Amino acid sequence: MNTTILGYPRIGARRELKFATEDYWAGRIDADALARTGAELREQVWTGLRDAGVDAIPSNTFSFYDQMLDTSVLVDAVPERYRRLTGLDRYFAMARGVQDVPPLEMTKWFDTNYHYLVPELGPDTRFRLADGAAAKPLAEYREAKALGIETRPVLIGPLTYLLLAKPAVDGFRTLDLLDGLVDVYAEILERLAGSGAQWVQLDEPVLVADRTEEEIDALARAYGRLGRLSSRPRLMVAAYFGTIGADALRVLARSRVEAVGLDLVAGPGTVDVLASVGGLPRKTLVAGVVDGRNVWRTDSRKALAACASVLGLVDRIVVGTSCSLMHVPLDLDAETALDPDVRGRLAFARQKVAEVVALGRALGDGVPIPDAAPLPEPGIDRGVRERLGGIGDTRRGDRAARFAAQRDALGLPELATTTIGSFPQTPEIRRARADRRAGRITEADYTAAMKAEIARVIALQEDLGLDVLVHGEPERNDMVQYFAEQLDGYAATEHGWVQSYGSRYVRPPILHSDVARPRPMTVDWAAYAQSLTSKPVKGMLTGPVTMLAWSFVRDDQPLSDTARQVALALRDEIADLEAAGIRVIQVDEPALRELLPLRNEDRPAYLDWAVGAFRLATSGVKDTTQIHTHMCYSEFGEIIGAIGALDADVTSVEAARSHMELVGDLRAAGYANGIGPGVYDIHSPRVPATEEMEDNLRRALRAVEPGRLWVNPDCGLKTRAYPETEASLRNLVAAAHRVRAGLGG
Repeated sequence: MNTTILGYPRIGARRELKFATEDYWAGRIDADALARTGAELREQVWTGLRDAGVDAIPSNTFSFYDQMLDTSVLVDAVPERYRRLTGLDRYFAMARGVQDVPPLEMTKWFDTNYHYLVPELGPDTRFRLADGAAAKPLAEYREAKALGIETRPVLIGPLTYLLLAKPAVDGFRTLDLLDGLVDVYAEILERLAGSGAQWVQLDEPVLVADRTEEEIDALARAYGRLGRLSSRPRLMVAAYFGTIGADALRVLARSRVEAVGLDLVAGPGTVDVLASVGGLPRKTLVAGVVDGRNVWRTDSRKALAACASVLGLVDRIVVGTSCSLMHVPLDLDAETALDPDVRGRLAFARQKVAEVVALGRALGDGVPIPDAAPLPEPGIDRGVRERLGGIGDTRRGDRAARFAAQRDALGLPELATTTIGSFPQTPEIRRARADRRAGRITEADYTAAMKAEIARVIALQEDLGLDVLVHGEPERNDMVQYFAEQLDGYAATEHGWVQSYGSRYVRPPILHSDVARPRPMTVDWAAYAQSLTSKPVKGMLTGPVTMLAWSFVRDDQPLSDTARQVALALRDEIADLEAAGIRVIQVDEPALRELLPLRNEDRPAYLDWAVGAFRLATSGVKDTTQIHTHMCYSEFGEIIGAIGALDADVTSVEAARSHMELVGDLRAAGYANGIGPGVYDIHSPRVPATEEMEDNLRRALRAVEPGRLWVNPDCGLKTRAYPETEASLRNLVAAAHRVRAGLGG
């Protein structure tokens, strides 16, 4: 074995997985048809990797929604509220909820834009192997074997599963369930061995973050037990997204696992850690030298040098990806419209597989790698760099003075109601954008269609009784891509889809050069919406950190420098919005927590430049202009101080699935600005009752006084349909009115 990858995109070349799952949810196909689509996609991946020359092919990386959810189902960690359902109904209820049952909490997978379903574990959790011999890893291994392809089943490692889970009751420690979980893993391994599996991959990305002594002891106990099994496949433990901790690597080195996968791209200190623990004698190192997180071409000389640097520290080396390739688009060959200079710097999943194979042959068999074309240089904008050098203090004025000025200027009630930004994107809206791209309608026709939708959304919000309105964003394909397409230094793909969660896919733009704003991006749409109503309409922008986090970003300069360039472009846009009469401007930063480094020692520097970039973007406004920001689906408790340091006048946050936990965290940290905790979860199709939202509001009022509390959904409404959206918002407004009416008492 010379080559392998840790995982591969599962969505299909034409997003077949998205359309099949959505058809199933809508009742257009049945479970058998959905299963057939899944089988076809798995076969395409396995045969494609075999034909590309990959020696060791992973399996059990396919999922109809999420691999952590699959693990919960596999080990029967199913909360009681879902047990009246069965099969796919239960599975998708855990992911999306049903009318009377909310879904599992969802949050970011480490520092990526992929979201996973958080397991709920408590003292009553009793793990068992669900479905026994028909369990998913075994079924998919046998499915591949029937095609003549030997695969390596991939499982979320037991330590990662438990440490990413959420206690179902206060004070419970999920790690206390380790022994029972390892017993189930032992059964899975024994069954896989009985089916003929030669290797199993156990993913333990938690090992690249700071770990306590107790957690390291748990790692040793888990892999000591699994390593001693008399009948099992060989084990490969993969730690990625950073540099593995020395204590964790020492445990793995002493264990009986046969291989360790390490990230040599995101983990620059990996070689030093390897040397410090005495290497991995009698073990295989899967060297992650091809980047699974970004789209840049691999420098073969650097990759081979990285492999050479660990020679003598390990028994043998296998060339691999730094992590699963599910985080990059499928195939660069589909992008025929990309600028040749940008395209010449790129490699997507299929191209990265070819890089792995070529590197493996060069390292293992001495086959020379053909000389590639020179990498084009990024574009430099001297004007942008000079302007950034001349910007000084980015602090805003006195908080109390700002709040008083905004109260007088806006005249809003306590518990002001609003939404996060987007409204449902109907088939008609999407068709108009597609017709415009294809030249089937004129620019004037397109503008008229978008203005008609904006007018409809404004009228609907006035009818609903919302206090601060939005224009609905019908013209926007994505909250990052929309801006990237209008900024110099970015490129957009046509088919570069990447899974964010479930059937939600995004096309991350490619930030390849210095960033500049050639012209206003949102002002005309916002000004038109404001002309239709006397109520304030929010200008909607995406913040600098999120613009980086949800793009593929150049790696030739520090992220902090790139963030400041994006922030400068946004600063100019905000100035133009304010000049056009927009009194409320929202700069979304849902990725602020997402990019937080996994190691504590690296976090202060990151938060310093991330906060600085936001303030650079937003600090040029008058006191009467109210700055909002929005954050969602991350564990924000660790960055409460940074949220306050942003100094946005109002911060809206995801809070419904976590039952307002963050509001209490903010209060404990002394957060003094406005807060809008989401009172219902928009990622579920259910319509929450007024009483449910009222209850959430009353919870929030225990921590926040009414004058600072806003009422809003968790996130934008783009992915929802109008009937459920209108019903949910009517209940939201009713809940706010009920609670507002009782404030006097």
